[in-house]
Amino acid sequence: MMDSLILAGQRLAEALRAENDALAQLDLPRAATLATSKIAASDAFAAAYAAQAKHGSAPEGPIRQAAALLARRLEELGQENRRLLERAVALQSRVIETIAGAALQRNAPMGYAPANHRPPGGAAPALTLSARV
Repeated sequence: MMDSLILAGQRLAEALRAENDALAQLDLPRAATLATSKIAASDAFAAAYAAQAKHGSAPEGPIRQAAALLARRLEELGQENRRLLERAVALQSRVIETIAGAALQRNAPMGYAPANHRPPGGAAPALTLSARV
């Protein structure tokens, strides 16, 4: 049972590492495709963990050390993954805000009114955005 858990943990670590590499390079399309394998690896790890917990035997000796090292590695990779995902989401938000701001400025009425002033009753211009994450 413990071997299955360690193998599942190693697969999860590899999936996190691959996604982290893509996110660090801001290769968001590649990161998005890797998310599927990360989710599958996470599900497999959770299932292996549940099976190990049900079995109830605690690892000893070298297996215990390997499990502790793997747990530490997964924690570090998970924290890095969260940080990189938050950075990617913030970047995407800035891009969308920039595009939306440019679209609103382009559709603004001409005249002497301040740039952020709309005439009363004026409808906001139509806007369509599409983004891949």
